[in-house]
Amino acid sequence: LFERVGRGLMLTPAGHELLAHVRRMGEAATHMSLTAAGRSQSIEGLVRISATDIYASALLPRFVARLRSLEPRVRVEVITTNNFSDLRRREADIAIRNAPPTQPDLIARKIAQARANLYASNSYMAANGPFRSPGDLNRADFVEMDASLKGADTLNAAFGLSLARENFPVVSENMQVAWELVKQGAGIGIMDEHIGENEPLVQRALPTLSPITFPIWLVAHRELTSSRRLRRVFDLLVKYLIDEKKDGRA
Repeated sequence: LFERVGRGLMLTPAGHELLAHVRRMGEAATHMSLTAAGRSQSIEGLVRISATDIYASALLPRFVARLRSLEPRVRVEVITTNNFSDLRRREADIAIRNAPPTQPDLIARKIAQARANLYASNSYMAANGPFRSPGDLNRADFVEMDASLKGADTLNAAFGLSLARENFPVVSENMQVAWELVKQGAGIGIMDEHIGENEPLVQRALPTLSPITFPIWLVAHRELTSSRRLRRVFDLLVKYLIDEKKDGRA
């Protein structure tokens, strides 16, 4: 690679070729490092968005279509999970959650304060209703939306009810499936009001029951501060979710 010239050394042709190769490797490594650190300034590449299955199906399809029309070089992966994706381990880049993050190195924006109520299909209400008081719900069937089988405790605490485990004969940990079961008359279920009120197949199980409130947060990895790609998607998603809430579609 080197040959001695006087008291110094000079690169041989093979050395020059290797040096060029090393420089290219260094440039590639630098680019990889910048990309991994979120400092790439191009609006292209993959963005992973995490949401519950019900929000993923009700909210994200319209958003992804809009995003693709605005930023066609951005690829989107929708991750459906009813657990919190670990953004620090990059299980997702952006997440829609119902609670603020507890980790200090995540970035969060509160989108809205949403409301949820109890819904049943029109056919179920025709066969089993009406329910005029919280006590009347003790004779109703409910769809369990949590595999932990704590639906009775959850709804009792949230709405001041006195349901028993026997009130939950149907269980699905997939919220989208559980909601379909409610719509088809399998029992009463809890749902975001904006979804429930826009579904013609269902009605409120107990119209006099006060809804519960819960927050909707958009959470992102700290890479958001240095990645134009993630910042662009995050900002568009914030605007989209706020608009959907204002229009009553989410």
